Amino acid sequence: MLEADSLALNPNPLVQELGKPAEKFTRADILRFVRERDIPMLNLRYVGGDGRLKTLNFAIQSAAHLDRVLTMGERVDGSSLFDFVDAASSDLYVVPQLRTAFLNPFNPIPSLDIVCGFYDVDGNPLASAPQQVLRKAQEALEDATGCRLEALGELEYYLFSPEESLFPVEPQRGYHEASPFSKWEEVRTEALYHLVQMGCSVKYAHAEVGNFVADGVQAVQQEIEFLPVDVVRAADQMALAKWVVREVAHSHGIEVSFSPKIAVGQAGSGMHFHTRLMKDGVNQFSEGAGLTDAARRVIGGYLLHAASLTAFGNTVPTSFLRLVPRQEAPTAICWGDRNRSVLVRVPLGWQNLDDRMFRDANPQEGPVGALPNDSQTVELRSPDGSANVHLLLAGVTVAARVGLTDPAMLDYANSRRVSGDASQMAELEQLPTSCAEAARRLLAQRSAYEERGVFPAGGSSTLGPRSSSAWETRPCARTSRRSGCGSKTWSSAISTWGRVGRRRSRRANRARRRVETVPRASGRTALRPPRN
Repeated sequence: MLEADSLALNPNPLVQELGKPAEKFTRADILRFVRERDIPMLNLRYVGGDGRLKTLNFAIQSAAHLDRVLTMGERVDGSSLFDFVDAASSDLYVVPQLRTAFLNPFNPIPSLDIVCGFYDVDGNPLASAPQQVLRKAQEALEDATGCRLEALGELEYYLFSPEESLFPVEPQRGYHEASPFSKWEEVRTEALYHLVQMGCSVKYAHAEVGNFVADGVQAVQQEIEFLPVDVVRAADQMALAKWVVREVAHSHGIEVSFSPKIAVGQAGSGMHFHTRLMKDGVNQFSEGAGLTDAARRVIGGYLLHAASLTAFGNTVPTSFLRLVPRQEAPTAICWGDRNRSVLVRVPLGWQNLDDRMFRDANPQEGPVGALPNDSQTVELRSPDGSANVHLLLAGVTVAARVGLTDPAMLDYANSRRVSGDASQMAELEQLPTSCAEAARRLLAQRSAYEERGVFPAGGSSTLGPRSSSAWETRPCARTSRRSGCGSKTWSSAISTWGRVGRRRSRRANRARRRVETVPRASGRTALRPPRN
């Protein structure tokens, strides 16, 4: 059997020095680590309504001071973090989650960073906070089925820099390319190194397909893929990963974009999520001989909610420029084996295999024995970098629960399995083609998301009076317009999709056949790397 020791080679300095997994970190552990390492700074981290990582800096002044912050957290202005929080009653608490502690890899002053959760005035988890919505989705799944959902994300992004004449970039030839043909490998490897030091469970990183040059700017695509972990941790890791990639790229003086589509005809950037269903430590998707009925039921749940899930996973008009035929992006609501044209792909999962590959590659080795049978996942291929990751995975978890508890889901899934190019099958139901359509599909299925109190049906009374539902189309003051790749809170999503989508999606659809450009004074056009 393969080695199961999780501590011996763990790259997280806290795990190594404390001699325990991160899930068992205590206040005393953190205090001892800070004292022994002589760390003068503490940073509290949390994800705001825009999906970006926020920071609150502390200069540690005494053991008592540090212990107080670790225990009680701090007060923050919720109305500046979330659209659903009123300025009239905006105070919230952020409380450190000790298991997330890591050494800041970028601050020149030694600093310990900890990810926090949000709490309301009564000390309860903030019901409308995306992280809490995801927690409730996982709890509802476990209560109904005894299972938990694990997920791993694939973060794709482009790096922009001046064109190099030596070993030039070859369009659409970047997949797993090595330096010097692949550019900015050092950005990818530095990000990978920092993430594992921070305690993130990363599988690998590599160059992706998308390479192209426009007006003297080379755009190179890269990807970081994670390992399956609890969905809450998976969402937190993705927020950390985007921050790390931005920081590393910035240190090299180049720009990074997670935008779904940079140029028509060139590869877009997705944020695919693989999932697996776990019960008592056993993967419920495979018994070693193929997909289980449980896996097919979950797939059915994903397909049933696929259109409404785009409201969380594809939140900007350019999202739908990526979801076009023949670009390895889904357009039809269906699933299949090893098929990158479908919405839900069943990748190779090391099923029906023994150690023959290893022994053939390494003839000097003897038999390994039994191999793990926990690798099978199913992949949702529609989301992209504009996603509000916590709400997306909350929706995915809701869909999994529906799939497992609705008796009709097995037949529903079986009837939507395809082979061949799904984009050429006109009879299949299609994904939305605009933000406005995604909003309509979300509204049509709102009851499924609100069931068991997972997604809030209205504003929290602890945050001040609300005369309207969280679903209501009300103005959103902080739509991320400049970024081109924003993230919306649950309470403002419908407004944004309805208002922005109706105004902009028609223009976005007309742009399907042209490169996203910005005019120059010379009359030429130049590549515009969208900010996000």
